[in-house]
Amino acid sequence: MRFIAVHISSWIIKFIDIFYPIVKKFLPIETYRYAVTGGMNMVLDIILYYIFLHFVVDQKVIELGFIAISPHIAAFLMVFPITFSTGFFLAKYVTFTQSQLKGRKQLIRYVISVAGSIFLNYILLKVFVEYFGIYPTPSKLLTTSIVIIYSFLVQKFFTFKTGKHQLP
Repeated sequence: MRFIAVHISSWIIKFIDIFYPIVKKFLPIETYRYAVTGGMNMVLDIILYYIFLHFVVDQKVIELGFIAISPHIAAFLMVFPITFSTGFFLAKYVTFTQSQLKGRKQLIRYVISVAGSIFLNYILLKVFVEYFGIYPTPSKLLTTSIVIIYSFLVQKFFTFKTGKHQLP
């Protein structure tokens, strides 16, 4: 399995690094790769969110008997396992390749960092949709933009820490 992950990641790195010279003066390679892979995962997340919201959940409240889940939260909960997996793969094998932490420790830390992302996603979606009256998909875009900043900082300085980086 690791062989396949390394092979796929090397192909992704070769492809995205073709465009690195364009921004080399402005961004370190790690930040560039995070932006590209995070952007890829964000696009996947938004597309899947839209599909699940409009075609799977059909914009209806999900009644589970003991709780009712609003459509925008249900879509988020359904998409999350997919983008969690792709996000970890891209972070571990493409972006933060210099980390010397064991894969298990990275995964545990990733779970912790993602728990913070889930909390932010949930709170921000609730606020934007239910209190500010913004439509769900634009709310998800805005929420994701905020969570990206949090995620990068936590992944760089905690989840995939290399020992070379100090908090600012």
